[in-house]
Amino acid sequence: MTARVKIFAGACGFTSVIRVTRIDKKHVKVKIISACKMLQKLNDDLDFLDWRQDIFCNIRDSLVYRSADKHLMHTDCPVPSAIVKVIQIELDGMVPMDVNMKFEKINEDDI
Repeated sequence: MTARVKIFAGACGFTSVIRVTRIDKKHVKVKIISACKMLQKLNDDLDFLDWRQDIFCNIRDSLVYRSADKHLMHTDCPVPSAIVKVIQIELDGMVPMDVNMKFEKINEDDI
């Protein structure tokens, strides 16, 4: 079985697909398909990871976020969070539900 998520990142204009496949009881394989060169670089780091140590831990210890820190220039990229979530879905630790962020500018009087 494989879990997949499609991310429409926003202002950068890139759409990415993340596929996660469980390899065995402890490991998953993450594959990022994107035209973004920075995201493509995460593939080498995330090709084979131990989800117990690399995902279910403090955010700064997560292999996903350490790789993002090494390769991504933009802290607002939603892809690292999507990677963690789709890994959880592949492990049956989370139901596949969409996440939605809606951004808008409003007048202070409208708050």
